[in-house]
Amino acid sequence: MNLEQARFFMVEQQIRPWDVLDPQVLELFYQVPRHEFVAESQQALAYSDIELPIGEGQHMLAPKIEGRILQAIDISTDDKVLEIGTGSGYLTALMAKLAKQVVTIELFESLQKQAKARLNAFDNIQFHLGDASQNWNDLQRYDVIVFGGACAEVTAAYKQKLQLGGRLFAIVGQSPAMEAILITRIGEDEWLSESLFETDTTALINHQSQPSFRF
Repeated sequence: MNLEQARFFMVEQQIRPWDVLDPQVLELFYQVPRHEFVAESQQALAYSDIELPIGEGQHMLAPKIEGRILQAIDISTDDKVLEIGTGSGYLTALMAKLAKQVVTIELFESLQKQAKARLNAFDNIQFHLGDASQNWNDLQRYDVIVFGGACAEVTAAYKQKLQLGGRLFAIVGQSPAMEAILITRIGEDEWLSESLFETDTTALINHQSQPSFRF
């Protein structure tokens, strides 16, 4: 299989038609080989419009979703990014190419070990192991926060972790009706939420909706 050709088709036939038009974002997908972030047995599918399983019941986001994420969060070279769910490490790599620093949290040690090996050329990625489904209490604020899996809702704790002008991307709701949103902090106690697109993806472990009370 010609992986270079497959990468070209991924960008031109999947990502660009999904309204990802930022030249810098499109160039990233040419720079970072997606097939290096999957198991050898999956390399033929690395550039397909699917969510590839990566173990532990988790999946890589489809390339077009990753493109929309990068375009929406608009990372600059001075930005500090928090990623909830390292997963394969592919989106981590894309963001680390743009940002000053990426702090990435993974629940599963097996996935983190694989991602670390794939990302060993980067010196601006900080890895942590733990459950960040509700909060990551490191007393830090971030310019960008990205959820690598779906969640029932964005907790107030994560909204508070945004810098003024900071952006948070999340896919919220219950399968099969989920919505990608971008939350921007526009004041100390004010946030703007924008609906980006509808989708359906794997939920973060431990971030299921709470049962509603009935009276």
